[in-house]
Amino acid sequence: MTPQLHRRAAEALDEIVALRRQVVDHGRETYRRWRPEIERPRFAPSALNLAHYLALRRHDLRDLQRRLMALGISSLGRLESRVLASLDAAATALSTLADTPIDAIRPPSTRQFFAGEARLEANAVELFGPPTHHRSGRIMVTLATEAADDPSVIAAFVRHGADVIRINCAHDDPDRWAAMIRHVDAAGRDSGRRPPVLMDIAGPKVRTAYVLTPPDRSRVRAGDTVLLSREVQPSEPDTPFQMTCTAPEILERISIGDRVSIDDGKLQGAIYGEANGGFLVRIDGGRLGGAKLRSEKGLNFPTADLGLDPLTAKDRDDLDFVVTHADMVGYSFVQTAGHVAVLQDELAKRTADWHRLALVGKIETPRAVRNLPEIIVQAAGRQPFGVMIARGDLAVEMGFERVAEMQEEIMWLCEAAQVPAIWATQVLEDLVKDGLPSRGEMTDAAMAARAECVLLNKGPNVTAAVSVLDRLLARMADHQVKKTPTLRALHAWDDRS
Repeated sequence: MTPQLHRRAAEALDEIVALRRQVVDHGRETYRRWRPEIERPRFAPSALNLAHYLALRRHDLRDLQRRLMALGISSLGRLESRVLASLDAAATALSTLADTPIDAIRPPSTRQFFAGEARLEANAVELFGPPTHHRSGRIMVTLATEAADDPSVIAAFVRHGADVIRINCAHDDPDRWAAMIRHVDAAGRDSGRRPPVLMDIAGPKVRTAYVLTPPDRSRVRAGDTVLLSREVQPSEPDTPFQMTCTAPEILERISIGDRVSIDDGKLQGAIYGEANGGFLVRIDGGRLGGAKLRSEKGLNFPTADLGLDPLTAKDRDDLDFVVTHADMVGYSFVQTAGHVAVLQDELAKRTADWHRLALVGKIETPRAVRNLPEIIVQAAGRQPFGVMIARGDLAVEMGFERVAEMQEEIMWLCEAAQVPAIWATQVLEDLVKDGLPSRGEMTDAAMAARAECVLLNKGPNVTAAVSVLDRLLARMADHQVKKTPTLRALHAWDDRS
């Protein structure tokens, strides 16, 4: 070994040892704060690893990564599920290169090194059931209303590869939900594999209510002004575009400067003034040709805390059905650990064994992203838990250009906490709706293979989409696990292929 290599290894070893010490100290402090919320012993090591991961990511590791790579040592770029084990493995290898013993650190065994992966897979099995023989990722399908009337719909989903069934409680009613679940049970008996059911409570979604448009133009474009108020004012010619909303109490929580998004971002703007007891919104973005102002379209206020009750009266009514029929409850617009506690209290009121019911938190807002570690601890500390990356509202709330970045960071946190992630919103949407996928959405679906589950929404061609996704996930499973390429032998350029 050259003196230069010896010196580089010794410097990197000192840095790794110091980094490990800081990670342990800061991680222990965070874990002690979380410990009272952890009632499930099996989640304790996962919570500790998450605490270590958050402590590690306080540091900019880019320079250290490159120096480790040049020494042939792991760059730490895939340590989400095994923070201390990865640091210990790197330190052990550097110790050998530097010929410097480190008594305080022991090399992890293979079992110890991959224990986090094993816990994550066990948690995925707890939520979604065992994987199929040819792929580890699961496929979840949202049911349309007709699934209540036609048992062959769900049977076809299961036959083509669906692993989990989702019922959106924003639609239909308990009678139809009960029929859907009977058909799920029948499909399970016929196939020998009953898919678990996720019932997604609607949450406090704010929508446009009554809208007013001028007689000669219903399409709003950039530069137009829309009045948001408690009541429309037909006699106000200066604001021909007007709307009310389904939660008028939010007008007490928004103010000048706040951003507004209408209809999933088709119209975007900012509040610039007040008038007629409401707010003036100047449209400055969205579709190039504008969009029609319609009722029952989503309203988002990314920069405002609307202070809405995380559970609506309808949600509480729906929970009466969910706790007796579903395997998982989906929590829309959860934003804090306190929100999780509210739902858990409601579940406890309805059934003594509520801890058996898995919870899926839908991450849809910047506030939820900021509070995700505490959300995970509050939820997974008491019951089986998974995270749905709800990219639709997330894009509207955080900006479309940040969706890719945010979905990666959410995936990393979930892997560090060893909780399953569900990749959702517009997966293979063109294929589901029109029968032909775009090139971009096929790539998106391939990237989704890094999650434990992928959600397909309803549409006329969803059964075919299940089949396509089944094959795609199987292919990707041969090549990559999370961020790690598996280095399967390639034959595309082989003369024998």
